[in-house]
Amino acid sequence: MPLRVIFMGTPDFSVATLRAVAEAGHEVVAVYTQPPRPAGRRGLELTSSPVQREAKRLGIVVRVPVSLKGEVEQSAFRALDADVAVVVAYGLLLPLPILEGTRLGAYNGHASLLPRWRGAAPIQRAIMAGDRETGMMVMKMEAGLDTGPVAMTEKVTIGADMTSGELHDVLRDVGAKLMVRALADLEAGTLPLVPQSGEGVTYARKIDKAETRIDWNLPAELVHDRIRGLAPAPGAWCEVEIGGRTERLKLLGSTRAEGKGAPGEILDERLTIGCATGAVRLTSVQRAGGKAIGADEFLRGAKLGKGARLT
Repeated sequence: MPLRVIFMGTPDFSVATLRAVAEAGHEVVAVYTQPPRPAGRRGLELTSSPVQREAKRLGIVVRVPVSLKGEVEQSAFRALDADVAVVVAYGLLLPLPILEGTRLGAYNGHASLLPRWRGAAPIQRAIMAGDRETGMMVMKMEAGLDTGPVAMTEKVTIGADMTSGELHDVLRDVGAKLMVRALADLEAGTLPLVPQSGEGVTYARKIDKAETRIDWNLPAELVHDRIRGLAPAPGAWCEVEIGGRTERLKLLGSTRAEGKGAPGEILDERLTIGCATGAVRLTSVQRAGGKAIGADEFLRGAKLGKGARLT
């Protein structure tokens, strides 16, 4: 028998799993997502989340509570009489009455190899730390932050120049398929649960604005990992003087390169930049108000050459 599922998610990362669960034949009795947020240049338009838009397309009832701590919301959740809650990047705290509000509990699709990178920004943190491998896990949720037992894992290699945006898309698709497999085993009563190790615990805290400015006085490997870990959003950045004016330059792609020079110095016509040790070559940048462009196009427009400095 198909499972009665409550789906809980908000961003684009969650949409693939919602679609996959529905296409697998499970009955999604309700979708929980964060309320519409102000958008547009003036913030006057309320925009529904990607999950809400997909649920509407699928004809599924949507609920957008601002909190799940109250008895009214918790009673409404239990009244859905669901077998399981599937949670992927929902963004709201789930109190114990919600975690225990379905017959089989709540299962989370998490984008790391737990217990490494528990928390809010596991994809970005893995790349920024120089990890060469990550993955998706399906975990049974409990009261602690990403501490529950693991049911399924699929590992993913992080390429040397892979950005967080690219890794996001790979893990999104891997996670959708993994959750469908997990629900099939849960339905059959064969889903294993393995407690997480107490060793190797790390936390993926939210990205702080102070982390986004590139410090060229760091070694090249750290600069490269910072740039790709923050791409495309929120985006690493630096400043550069163009035509007598200082501009902010967003850095959206890079690769390790041969070269040696002062930190922040442009070393050649390919936008290779000196670091404390080694160098990185910028492959994609974005000027304020512009679009992402390659190094050649940027250098032609900015009229910068060897010896100019990024700060």
